[in-house]
Amino acid sequence: MIKHLLLSVAFSAFLVSNSFAAGSSDSSSSSTETKYDMAVTHIKVAKKFEEKDKIEKAKKRYEKAQKLLLQSNKKYPNKADTLNYLGFTTRKLGDFENGEKYYLQGLKIDPKHTGINEYLGELYVATNRHNLAVERLKVLKGCNCKEYDDLEAIIAGKKVSKY
Repeated sequence: MIKHLLLSVAFSAFLVSNSFAAGSSDSSSSSTETKYDMAVTHIKVAKKFEEKDKIEKAKKRYEKAQKLLLQSNKKYPNKADTLNYLGFTTRKLGDFENGEKYYLQGLKIDPKHTGINEYLGELYVATNRHNLAVERLKVLKGCNCKEYDDLEAIIAGKKVSKY
């Protein structure tokens, strides 16, 4: 009898603890989206607005994304992906000089980062520094990635940067 009672208590405790764990896990998962994640979502939406020529709406999304990325970078500095998107949003908002600085900071952390190398190459094309764009292309050579193909076409003038 005592054995059954102990088993019942242990089993009940097990069920109760698991239900609390499941409840806390489920309720917090939706609130654990980081500022970086939210910024990436804004960037994706902004790109879609740009494709539809809704430039002002895109700009507002880039501004929101940039603000979140600055907060993320302050809390978690030296993340190449964050610096890549900081460079991207800053460039999209017309500040090529600071966009370049973010890209270069990111390359110090991850010199082979495909996104940074492509976007920095695009920035160099946009600012008439083709020799520097070609350097970024050389870094991407052999990556077998769309970033290489896109940058190569942009440098050759066969394609206009969509971003």
